[in-house]
Amino acid sequence: MEQRDGGRPEISDEEWARFSEEVARESAGAPKEPSARARMVTERLRREDEERARAGRRRFGRAPKPGAGDPPGWRTGPAWQEMEGRGRGRRRLKAAAAIVVIAGLALVALRPELVIDRLTGEADARREARDAGPLAAETARPTGAPGAVPADRPTLKEPFRGSPAAQWADGAAGIELPEAAAVGGMPKERVADALAMTKQLLIASNLDPATLRGERPQAALDLLDPAQEDGRPLIERGLSAPSVEADPLWLFSRFDPAHVRLVGDVVKTRGRVSFDSGRDGEVKVHADYTFVYPLVRAKAGSDEVARTVVRRTVTMALYDPRKVVTTPGKLQVVEWLESGGNDDCRRAGTGFLHPTFDSERVAAGTAPSGPVVDPYDRSRSMADMPKECTTASRS
Repeated sequence: MEQRDGGRPEISDEEWARFSEEVARESAGAPKEPSARARMVTERLRREDEERARAGRRRFGRAPKPGAGDPPGWRTGPAWQEMEGRGRGRRRLKAAAAIVVIAGLALVALRPELVIDRLTGEADARREARDAGPLAAETARPTGAPGAVPADRPTLKEPFRGSPAAQWADGAAGIELPEAAAVGGMPKERVADALAMTKQLLIASNLDPATLRGERPQAALDLLDPAQEDGRPLIERGLSAPSVEADPLWLFSRFDPAHVRLVGDVVKTRGRVSFDSGRDGEVKVHADYTFVYPLVRAKAGSDEVARTVVRRTVTMALYDPRKVVTTPGKLQVVEWLESGGNDDCRRAGTGFLHPTFDSERVAAGTAPSGPVVDPYDRSRSMADMPKECTTASRS
């Protein structure tokens, strides 16, 4: 037999073949005691397996339990299969970690705002804005503009995203009336009529889908006194032939259906209604409301959302026909003021609001001009608003 470098005998191929044949031959018959040669070879193989195991334990320097035949104090290490399994496990963990890192880098490349939001606290602000409930009804003029909200781009699914109006009421639900009371010699019932008619006018003028599409707002017109020359007749002239001198936008919110269309069927509203009287036989109803309209281009497949913010104050009067010359049961216009945020006022007199889109401004390469105004700021009186074209600080 050949000797290993360490002095241990090596089993030749011939011996191994003879041993295998002998084992097979003996196992073919009834069980019997192994031959002396088989016992010798089996014992030699066992000793060599132990020697290899001990060599491996010395090499890796592990310290497990003492085994039979080991010197006193010798500590054994894990089996080769266990060592290799742990190595493969570490490699799998490293590979999984690398995949996670690569996926994270790809996500940052596609959505850098996620990391920026986390670092700047914008993510927390978005969560707070999303979780906040609707605002309580406005009962008096606010002391300041709404706080800043994350400047997220609106989408078709979330057209009020990134706007303070996200917490405002939907449509007519935001037009709440105070409790009626007798005033100016008008009984409580007539004051309640004036309040209800003014609410109907606000809805028909600013929320009715047909009105917003530029159609004739007949329901609103029917509430107005036809005998008031600077009221209904002036507005009807503006509807037929709009101009700077007769503009239907003084009372109505209208968009050119050839240019834009509304996103969904919700318009956000916020404001308040009050009433008083200046003389006998009169009740005046004051309404100060802001309406937020989400829009896309009329072209099919358009998905860029823009918002136009319209603030409107109107004072309507209902008179006692026994004391004031009037058409019974009709409202007269005392005052109307209108201000539009994200409305191209260079196109005034067309009878339509003209929202602009970010992509249009970028393509034109023009910078906005005029005083910067927050269209959501309801703390300022409409009489104090700039008379020239303004730039909306947000929409």
